Amino acid sequence: MMKTGGLNFEQLLDESVRIHGHLCAGQVLGVRMSMLGLREIGINDPKGADRKSLIVFVEMDRCATDAVQSVTGCSLGHRTMKFMDYGKMAATYVNLKTGKAARIVAREDSRQKAKEYFPEIENKYAGQFEAYKIMSDEELFDVMEVVVKVAPEDMPGRPMRRARCDSCGEQVQDMREVYRDGKVLCVPCVGRGYYTSSNEVPPSSSLSSEKKLKPAISNNEGERGGYLLPIRTIFNGGSYV
Repeated sequence: MMKTGGLNFEQLLDESVRIHGHLCAGQVLGVRMSMLGLREIGINDPKGADRKSLIVFVEMDRCATDAVQSVTGCSLGHRTMKFMDYGKMAATYVNLKTGKAARIVAREDSRQKAKEYFPEIENKYAGQFEAYKIMSDEELFDVMEVVVKVAPEDMPGRPMRRARCDSCGEQVQDMREVYRDGKVLCVPCVGRGYYTSSNEVPPSSSLSSEKKLKPAISNNEGERGGYLLPIRTIFNGGSYV
């Protein structure tokens, strides 16, 4: 029976499945990833004594993300889970007390190794599901020691500031407003939104994926950069700056 500190793999997987709705290889990977990440940063009780010391950055919106939330207790609503839309099977676990952070990345070659563990299983997903439960952490993941600096406005707690967009009139929380030409604007009103008003664009037209996914870039006017969740986060010690 696999354990990390006070965390039991089988129990964590059962709880993850209850939240996610079904059992799959992604759930196993997410649970294993989180157990390793928490161990790397010295968090033993993420839902209890250590609950205010943990923030997790997830880089994917797949099954594994629900497992990460289940194991760590972190969530978007509590502002302890940050979604970085990188499309990578990776997550970074941050101990706010010590400043220690570890980015855990699923190894691509683990898929092939899973076949070697269970060559008799024809369905590759079923094979991965069984193999991921018994493969070593070294076979499944790469571990990066990183430095994550989280800005005060991105920490859990009440909003530090509220601002009214001079264009649409909607309120903007958590210092996500953009300053341009002397005006206070929200992200959609400067053309970076994920949606377009049906009154502005004919129903048959749509934004190209290139336009929708183009990241915002900060300029000298004090604009915040970002995409969907423009978090002022800096990764050092790895490949992120």
